[in-house]
Amino acid sequence: MDRVIAKKRWSRKRILTIAGIVGIVALIAGAIVFTSGKSRLNVDSERITISEVKNGSFQEFIPVNGVILPITTIYLDALEGGRVEEKFVEDGAVMRRGEPILRLSNTDLELSLVNQETSVYNLLTQMQISQNAARQNTISKLNQMTDVENTLKEAERIYKLNKHLYDQKVIGLQEFKQSENNYTYQLQKKKLASQILNQDSISSGQEVNQARQSYGRTQNALQVMRKKVGDLIVRSPVDGQLTSLDAEMGQSKNKGERLGQIDVLSGFKVRVDIDEHYISRIYTGLVGEFTFANKDYKLKIKKVYTQVTNGRFQVDMEFEGDVPPGVRRGQTLQIRLALSDETQALLLAKGGFYQQTGGNWVFKVSESGNTAYKVDIQLGRQNPDYYEVLGNTLKPGDKVVTSSYENYGSMQELVLKK
Repeated sequence: MDRVIAKKRWSRKRILTIAGIVGIVALIAGAIVFTSGKSRLNVDSERITISEVKNGSFQEFIPVNGVILPITTIYLDALEGGRVEEKFVEDGAVMRRGEPILRLSNTDLELSLVNQETSVYNLLTQMQISQNAARQNTISKLNQMTDVENTLKEAERIYKLNKHLYDQKVIGLQEFKQSENNYTYQLQKKKLASQILNQDSISSGQEVNQARQSYGRTQNALQVMRKKVGDLIVRSPVDGQLTSLDAEMGQSKNKGERLGQIDVLSGFKVRVDIDEHYISRIYTGLVGEFTFANKDYKLKIKKVYTQVTNGRFQVDMEFEGDVPPGVRRGQTLQIRLALSDETQALLLAKGGFYQQTGGNWVFKVSESGNTAYKVDIQLGRQNPDYYEVLGNTLKPGDKVVTSSYENYGSMQELVLKK
């Protein structure tokens, strides 16, 4: 007799099929869960930099380098060309005004001086000859005048005598008229002699003045020539230190060529190079600080050179208050040049994070300190040490990862491992 066999509900094939379906669903669900959640990255906290956001004094400044220079520099140029014959001092010597530095020789200039002196002496001799001739001519005219006056007096005496005699009918009319005519003639002759003597005096005076002026001009030319020869000895124009002396024995120097310079030691200034990016924000009166021998000193901009060369321009700064003892020409100072007044602000330390985020977001450390999550921020001004934090995303006491984010990719959260 046949027996009815019951059919199994959970066959092996069916179980495997259901298990496969469940596995596929689980994989899909896991992928959905993992892709829809936050991406995390484990980070060793000892290899990152965490900075605390804080309130503090903020001042926008830029670091610049300045070179110490004398407050005044006088350049020494060759006023006359020549050959270096003698050096009285060496480079670096402290000079007094008028002290000789070196001597040049110029035979052409010295010969011109001799010729000029000869011209002056010849002109002086000619003047003396002319003055003697004028003097003798004047004496001759005076003698003639004396003769004319004497003759006039005699003619006047005879005329008056004959007039009296004629009135008394002692002499005739002819004799009286003869004495009268002679008197009139001598009177006219005296007037003419007086005019000639006066004209001679004026002419002599003019000749003397012209000769004196010509002599004066020649003397001035001689003085100029002597000064040019005297300029062959180069002297210090002011009290100071001789620097950059460029002259060797036997070397030829052209007129106008730079020989060296005199640095006035009464004070110093600082010449500063600044990037042209800041040219619109730099003006006289801005203050900078630097540290020298563990002490802070202040500088103030006194002059701005607006000419840009190779992307940089220069300013001159002078010391405000004390000058550091022991500073020397050519010494370099690292200066913090302030671009704004000091104010209170929320500060975040500068770090490598800015290169990846542009200052738009940071990883903010959670209160537990175990994670850091991404938050958007807004930064304002900056200086070499801090960023100014704007907005309300960050508050004093918050901690931020400020080291580089280069290896974090698109992570949304960092798990900080100790």
